[in-house]
Amino acid sequence: MTAENPHKPLPSHKAKPGTGLQQVTEGAPTVTMSSSALCVMTDFRKVPVATVGPDATLGQATDEMIAHGVRLLIVVEAERVLGLITARDTQGERPVQIVRERRLRFDDLRVRDLMAPLETMDLLELGRVMHAEVGDIVATLKNWGRQHALVGETDPATGATRIRGVFSATQIGRQLGLPVQTFDVARTFADIQAALSKDY
Repeated sequence: MTAENPHKPLPSHKAKPGTGLQQVTEGAPTVTMSSSALCVMTDFRKVPVATVGPDATLGQATDEMIAHGVRLLIVVEAERVLGLITARDTQGERPVQIVRERRLRFDDLRVRDLMAPLETMDLLELGRVMHAEVGDIVATLKNWGRQHALVGETDPATGATRIRGVFSATQIGRQLGLPVQTFDVARTFADIQAALSKDY
């Protein structure tokens, strides 16, 4: 090791007869209701966030969800968060109701017509989430009657808030090893409640 090159070769040894081959291990560690909430949070520092513009059609939003393997998109314009839209918004009853009420064609609907605006969204603070358990997140989602919860992080220097991540009831169910219904909130939480009773 010299001043010009601070790196040095690693020591090694000859492979012994009978050396085996490592196989793929079984996925992530088992998640329970008492696991850290961070285990089931999609962290946007680690996973690219799926976004859509407010003027995209519902078909485009659905295609974007399918491409990213998600059921929620953050609606952004010029790097500002305007709201969020879920698969339930794009494929459920609401688009049909709006088409009837406004006498529009389905193709005329845009993301901005069905998204949940930013000012109506509840954010969980990252600081609290860091000390929470999976069961606390499940209780929160159940209390809200929603499939998703967004996590906000506030910059202590500027006071600005950014959306850091998201919780999904469907993903939590998968990580708990449960068959979770996508749009049936009551059934989703009934399944998770069954897991909760097994933990205690």
